[in-house]
Amino acid sequence: MLRIWTTRRLASQCLIPWRMFPTTLISTRNSSIGILHDTLDRNSDSYTRNSKVMDELVSQLHSHILKVMEGGGPEAVKRHRSRNKLLPRERIDHLIDPGSSFFELCQLAGHELYQESLPSGGIVIGIGIIHKRLCMLVANDPTVKGGSYFPITVKKHLRAQEIAAQCKLPCIYLVDSGGAFLPKQAEVFPDKENFGRIFYNQAVMSSESIPQIALVLGSCTAGGAYIPAMADVSVMVKGNGTIFLAGPPLVKAATGEEVSAEDLGGATIHCRTSGVSDYFAHDELHALAIGRDIVKNLHMAGGPEVSGQTRADYKEPLYDVKELRTIAPTDLKQPFDVRSIIARILDGSEFDEFKKLHL
Repeated sequence: MLRIWTTRRLASQCLIPWRMFPTTLISTRNSSIGILHDTLDRNSDSYTRNSKVMDELVSQLHSHILKVMEGGGPEAVKRHRSRNKLLPRERIDHLIDPGSSFFELCQLAGHELYQESLPSGGIVIGIGIIHKRLCMLVANDPTVKGGSYFPITVKKHLRAQEIAAQCKLPCIYLVDSGGAFLPKQAEVFPDKENFGRIFYNQAVMSSESIPQIALVLGSCTAGGAYIPAMADVSVMVKGNGTIFLAGPPLVKAATGEEVSAEDLGGATIHCRTSGVSDYFAHDELHALAIGRDIVKNLHMAGGPEVSGQTRADYKEPLYDVKELRTIAPTDLKQPFDVRSIIARILDGSEFDEFKKLHL
């Protein structure tokens, strides 16, 4: 068998990691394919000229990639960090397995497409490994126009979902977006392959048991609010994570009521009252750790893993199983803590409680 590899590598001086990804297998058994003879003249003028021009083009490509990886510029990055927030690629680095690489896609989307600079289309997408499972990661870049969606941003997001659907990859959305970029909203919504398609894809993939996971790390306003709301599981960060269709300024303009972003749509309100969010995170690192645990605990029919894993020997519950018969009261009207039963059934009594704070 001949294994064909796709390689991703930048210049040797670049610090961006590269990795080889197997893409397909082709059988060479009983093959009658002949061997091509090399006709390249290494002493010709065209050889030297082509080599020089290509080196310049590759150098330009590397420069463009390094430029877009800086995000929205020093001032935007400084403002972002002042809110105790990580940059999108830093978030991804914390999410994927240590020592593994992130295979970023469509890095130059939006390059010189608009009058406004739009590094990487304002969104970072790619494939990463989390607990040995390949996942599609979609991270808004709030340093670029507040993470808002231009038409090319929508196309890039849809491309990520298309790949995830075809390859059955769990989708993890690192949400920090102000929704559609209003000056171009007329170009964002007009057909079925635009903004609304994102939510349709989420619903379809969820129905096909392809997990949809949202980590709300910043503002989720207007269209951005639907992504965590339609996810199978969502995590919100205290203080920074918000979900609402309209923020405090619009509420005040419409009703005269003054309300803080946290009271209007923060982690506490959505974890305790509305039930939109399932996990409450104290900071970004906590949210990313929860995201890793969610992927670890996924149960999927099939789904690609990087390498085979053998099941570890199961653990006995920490509590005496024989006590199960003593927990439920004989009076059916008397309440009891069902966790006492669960703790005597599960391996090692380990349990990741869902919607723990919801009343």
